[in-house]
Amino acid sequence: MSTQVLRCADAPVPIALAAQPTVQTEAVPSSELIDELLPVLAADSLPRLIVLGADAALAAVLTHLMRTERLHVEVGYVPLDQSYGAQAHDLPTGNAAAKLALEGSPTQTPLVRDDTGTVLVGRAKITGPDGTQLTGEAYVDDTRLFSGSVRAMFVTPTLELPGVRASYPRRFRRRRWTAGRAAQLGTPGAVINRDGVQSDRVVPRSTFYRHHEPWLLVR
Repeated sequence: MSTQVLRCADAPVPIALAAQPTVQTEAVPSSELIDELLPVLAADSLPRLIVLGADAALAAVLTHLMRTERLHVEVGYVPLDQSYGAQAHDLPTGNAAAKLALEGSPTQTPLVRDDTGTVLVGRAKITGPDGTQLTGEAYVDDTRLFSGSVRAMFVTPTLELPGVRASYPRRFRRRRWTAGRAAQLGTPGAVINRDGVQSDRVVPRSTFYRHHEPWLLVR
């Protein structure tokens, strides 16, 4: 098995990964750098890429693998902390996560993307422009999530099918999640934060849905 570690920004390197081949990159790796790694991984019938960084780094890697039809690559994730991505995929952190990424087995996992072709790893937060209330109507499959104005809409992937869940804050009530294959929003204007990366575009609609192919999460 060919294993490569992608160390994003100044992420601490756990002891378990100290002897592994490592490539240094920015906080969010570029498509060009990921492309440089793929020929090395392709030399082995069981390629494994370990991402050491934040949710946005893993999302960039999975987005590139999806767009280039390379979802056969096994991907381990060593999150910096108990991020939304770590929680959504029930992963530890630190050296425990590093050992799991090295020694674990690839598991077919729902791959969640949006209508821009960007993968979601942890959480999307959707608000109105400049953080204002979100106005519109949202559905998860055939179930209406809300209609009118809410503070925000949240979307996360799930380990199990159907793969996507969405919610919105309710005053004095515990948040309730609605699961499905797709979460869709129609609105006069919304801004989307994907895995901590804020979009600068105001959009009239947004859809997050389960891709037709899963990804291979090492866990």
